[in-house]
Amino acid sequence: MKLFFDDRQTEHAPTRELHNGEFVPYAENVARSRSIVAALADWQPVRDFGMAPLAAVHDADYLAFLERAYDGWLAAGRTGDAIGYSFPVVRRRPLRFDRIDAEIGAYSFDASTPIAAGTWQSAYWSAQCALTALDALAAGDAHSFALCRPPGHHAGRDYMGGYCYLNNAAIAARRAQALGLGPVAILDVDYHHGNGTQDIFYADGDIFFASIHADPVTDYPFFWGHADERGEGAGEGATLNLPLPRGTDGAAYRPALDTALGAIADRGARCLIVSFGADTFSGDPISSFRLERTDYGEMARAIADLGLPTLVVMEGGYAVGDLGVNVAAFLAGFD
Repeated sequence: MKLFFDDRQTEHAPTRELHNGEFVPYAENVARSRSIVAALADWQPVRDFGMAPLAAVHDADYLAFLERAYDGWLAAGRTGDAIGYSFPVVRRRPLRFDRIDAEIGAYSFDASTPIAAGTWQSAYWSAQCALTALDALAAGDAHSFALCRPPGHHAGRDYMGGYCYLNNAAIAARRAQALGLGPVAILDVDYHHGNGTQDIFYADGDIFFASIHADPVTDYPFFWGHADERGEGAGEGATLNLPLPRGTDGAAYRPALDTALGAIADRGARCLIVSFGADTFSGDPISSFRLERTDYGEMARAIADLGLPTLVVMEGGYAVGDLGVNVAAFLAGFD
């Protein structure tokens, strides 16, 4: 399996986030990617595919906002990381604003996703990382891994949230379609529901999205990922949500995985993108599943048994001391 990462993805380094009513150190920190890089070897360089694949998924005004946001924050006389404080709850619509605060709120759904000096640079190269790893599949590789950082599955067409700015899995999926690799399926096995990915493809019957995640009744992102969300219009039935309760261990997780994999097979997928989060680990500080390292290898072997070209895109995982070896255990299951 080829591994892809670009050191420019470490330039995104916010200092804090708003979590549970107080400012705390930013959990999606540079140490996460360094832990994974140190645990694996033979990393491949990332190529630049430009803006077109990003614009195939994300709104042009949103992309322009991300690129200029931090400079706008500084121009307003602010210091530190840019964080919004006012968010449109109803009748969200395109408007022109003269304050960066309004723009951040308009393009966000939470206050835990700050924009720092290197955020755009890192998000851009995170997306290029996913595209480069997808290109390996197009060239005939069976599996590839994109160490995407920042992650992406909470980012929608025109909004950021959950540490995510550009939706790397969605960008890769659209590119896979364009390359004729479809039908494409996305399997999200992060602890948190991939609401951005779901939203992007909710009315698209050509890309199947299956997510196994903590029940949003109790866990972030709360408002999406419920079992009755199945898609709409042409996408009706192309979304499968399998929420699980806190405390779920490997044995309780496996039936949901089998259900998701069965659905992917039934849809006739020819290419699979896995949004992998190691925050399902029992030792993760912000999550409440109880998967162990051995479960990751078994999960990967079950996915590999589908026999599909598979791109693994990194999402969450915050037990930094264990993160690298947990990711290595997952990837080893594909061999």
